[in-house]
Amino acid sequence: MTKLSRASGMTSTSGGSTCRALSPPRNTTRLWRTSLVIMRFKTSMLNKPKHTDIVSCVGWMSPDEVYSCSDDQQLLQWNLVSNETTKIAQFTSSLYPIDLQWLPRTAVQKTKVGSEVFLLTACDGKFYIVSRNGRIEKTVEAHRGAVLAGQWSHDGAGLVTAGEDGLVKIWSRSGMLRSTLVQVSVPVYGAAWAPDSDGVLYTTGTNLIIKPLAPNSKPIQWKAHDGVILKVAWNPNTGLILSGGEDTKYRVWDNFGRQLYTSSPHHHPITSLAWSPDGQLFAVGSFNTLRLCDKAGWCHSLEKPSTGSIFNIAWSSDGTQFAGACGNGQVIFSHIIEKHLEWKNYEATVTSRKSIALRDVTNEAWEKLEMRDRIINVSLSYGYMVIITSSQGYIYSTRNWNTPFIFDLKESNVSLIMQAERHFLVVDGANVYVYSYDGRVLCAPRWPGMRTDVLNSRTVSLSNDTLAIRDKSDEKVVHLFDATTGKGLNDGKAWSHKLEIVEVALDKVGTAHERRMAIVDRNRDLLLVTLQRVGTMSRAVKLGGMVQSLCWNDGANMLAALQDSKFTVWFYPAVVFVDRDMLQATAMERDAVEYGKNAVVDSFLDSVVTVRRADGSLVTTSITPYPALLHNYVTAKRWDDAVRLARFVKDDIVWACLAAMATAHKELITAEVAYAAINQAEKVQYIRYIKEIPIKEVRVAEMAMLGGHIGDAEATLVQSGLHFRAIMLNLMTYNFERALQLAIRHKTHVDTVVAYRKRYLARFNKPETSKIFQQYEKQVNIDWKTINEKIAMEYQREREKPTSPQANL
Repeated sequence: MTKLSRASGMTSTSGGSTCRALSPPRNTTRLWRTSLVIMRFKTSMLNKPKHTDIVSCVGWMSPDEVYSCSDDQQLLQWNLVSNETTKIAQFTSSLYPIDLQWLPRTAVQKTKVGSEVFLLTACDGKFYIVSRNGRIEKTVEAHRGAVLAGQWSHDGAGLVTAGEDGLVKIWSRSGMLRSTLVQVSVPVYGAAWAPDSDGVLYTTGTNLIIKPLAPNSKPIQWKAHDGVILKVAWNPNTGLILSGGEDTKYRVWDNFGRQLYTSSPHHHPITSLAWSPDGQLFAVGSFNTLRLCDKAGWCHSLEKPSTGSIFNIAWSSDGTQFAGACGNGQVIFSHIIEKHLEWKNYEATVTSRKSIALRDVTNEAWEKLEMRDRIINVSLSYGYMVIITSSQGYIYSTRNWNTPFIFDLKESNVSLIMQAERHFLVVDGANVYVYSYDGRVLCAPRWPGMRTDVLNSRTVSLSNDTLAIRDKSDEKVVHLFDATTGKGLNDGKAWSHKLEIVEVALDKVGTAHERRMAIVDRNRDLLLVTLQRVGTMSRAVKLGGMVQSLCWNDGANMLAALQDSKFTVWFYPAVVFVDRDMLQATAMERDAVEYGKNAVVDSFLDSVVTVRRADGSLVTTSITPYPALLHNYVTAKRWDDAVRLARFVKDDIVWACLAAMATAHKELITAEVAYAAINQAEKVQYIRYIKEIPIKEVRVAEMAMLGGHIGDAEATLVQSGLHFRAIMLNLMTYNFERALQLAIRHKTHVDTVVAYRKRYLARFNKPETSKIFQQYEKQVNIDWKTINEKIAMEYQREREKPTSPQANL
């Protein structure tokens, strides 16, 4: 299966040409290298076309089975494994097809019966529901003139048609008319469902319009092209819109109508386009032209086949290949190759349908891995490479490329692989599985309304002990599971946010009780959440705003993000739960102008951050390695080594990180040294005061106070029965109402609270306005001598405790 040799580099096979070569940016003071990683596609066609007229539409029944329909009224089946073409049906001479789409897999899984059908629209104003064997199950008179577009909703519960008569109609799955959504004066050439199937995007000349299905909802309309728009597509995973028209350009939009990318003019109108299922790529077809593009818009590869106009493009469900319907009667097939992966000193490239070239850059050794079946998906990280083919999965270790672990797949339609240090996750068309690196299934988590077709790397995150998945039906909710058992955390209760969540990311290092989740919400705010295994989850704490991309480090809990015009690395993000005042001191900010707009943090390994710019180039830049070393020392509880490292480096960021880490771990001596090194005199003094407290619970509360967490400090004291300390804590922070509530509830020191309140108001010459204080002023006798004696007695009881004041917390 493997072949080992040595060479100065790897040769690549490609069926397409690169669109452009990029030179490094001028400002390279902080950059390690700039490169352009490009995928390509390998195309194939028969020498002689099987159709005798224009092929107008194609559709994938399975990853290895394609149906095509032509103006010759033939319905053909193409088997890509056996390379056989079979005639399924011969339609009537009056049927000239325009669009074809199979019923979505989510609907197939729900119904099971009679579900292998496809939607076929035609020039005679009708649409047809056709079974797999070519039999027409349903014929519906839909429009006057041609039915120019037809599409199932994402859940398969309904369908939309757009016609030459300017009407857009919504139908039930069985073909019953539900509503006429739109009536315009020009033909509607394209229509697409919104990601949640709660609206429809359609074309009117040079404009695009999003029309919600809810009555009395205002549509969103914008001018999108300078010529008539011929094709549109809306991806449910990313929410991005793609359009192409007679102005010979294709453009990418967000769901608010903001333009993200516009192409340079082509020689001919854009006649077809389609998103890959995961939304990371799209294909564009024109006259004798086929492009493979990234979701950001830039071109991976360009092919100039002799096909005539490509009228329709359809992707396979695994996202590795697509088919095109050509004007010369051909059906063109394209397979994505040259997918490039990097991890530390290893580079892997998919060189053909069944082979991967692997290179170790440290010694220029390379290996060629030959698979038995077609490669669908590949992932390389944490010392393992996981390869998914159409029938099996292969797990290679970087220590041994000769004998992989092989496991059978439940389903070959794998759309996502995500790795953690101890296991990896696989998402197929129906389920989510977590595998160990020896090929065993650890768990298969499930949740209400589960949809695997919309899961991607931004909405799923995996760590050694936790799996987080954002709910598609309610995007404010994140489902949390134990990664080894599949059981829901916190008694199965999902974590919810007040706004829709765009991105979810779990940190990778530490124990399950210290696990933290970073989320980016609809407002592009970055928040950090501590996931508790027992009890309730803590609230989300904001780290930053205008975050467009983020990535956790693989070996330490450091977080890199692109914020508006800044590149930020938080070397210890958990500082917000310990001492928020130290947040800026433990972070690094740089100008992100060199990355441009819409850049994405691609990876964060060791002290190297890789950023992908909007033009597709990869920019790697280095950061200081010392915080990562500090994390390792703290994880191993080597506090003396951590202090020695900070003294050697003499960097305020390292000292600030050490101070926050020591505070979090209740290491008072180390925290005192670190705060002193960055001139935080008031905190040094406060730590010395804490060290003299004889009761452990009080010290824990005071450490929480050091970080500004008054509520946590009070809860610790109340749970420990230290009611006097809880009352005094609120008095010292001038929270008199809460102090009085505690005093009344526990029937102690009511006169103390009223006395402190009265003295406070007298200092500012203010009258008492609180009714409850006015009431208790009449009921208690304020005698400062008695109050001071009571307070002294409380402290005396604490000093008589046997606990040593220097004991660790």
